[in-house]
Amino acid sequence: MKDKELAEKVVAKMLEHDRFSKWLGVKIIKIEPGYSEVKMKIRNEMINGFHTCHGGVTFSLADSALAFASNNYGRIAVALETNIAFPVPVYEGDELTATAVEQSKGNSIGIYNVTIKNQNGVKVGIFRGTVYRTKKEFFPKDNLEKE
Repeated sequence: MKDKELAEKVVAKMLEHDRFSKWLGVKIIKIEPGYSEVKMKIRNEMINGFHTCHGGVTFSLADSALAFASNNYGRIAVALETNIAFPVPVYEGDELTATAVEQSKGNSIGIYNVTIKNQNGVKVGIFRGTVYRTKKEFFPKDNLEKE
């Protein structure tokens, strides 16, 4: 199985049980090994008391992008540490695109930058995540060969 094909298959499997990304309305735009691009639209129930999008929503979109990028090699990866900056507010109706790009991938640790932009190309979030790459695989090799 080719790397891109595996990456797409892993993300499809992850989405089967990812109720939160579904609730957010996350749509997959592009998946490549160590890379993901996802999109969502900000709905009324995502707005906080300041009439802007709750920061947790933007964070969650970036976290989903991190998960899709860091897991798509076929090994289960979990977040160790993440942080985000919110340089510009997000409003109801905005369409956000999060792009996760691998910066470093070792045997056990991976580092990813995620940029979140609105529909006008303005950066509304700058996220960095470090993941632990477990030894557990989504599709053990013997099962892959049978497909």
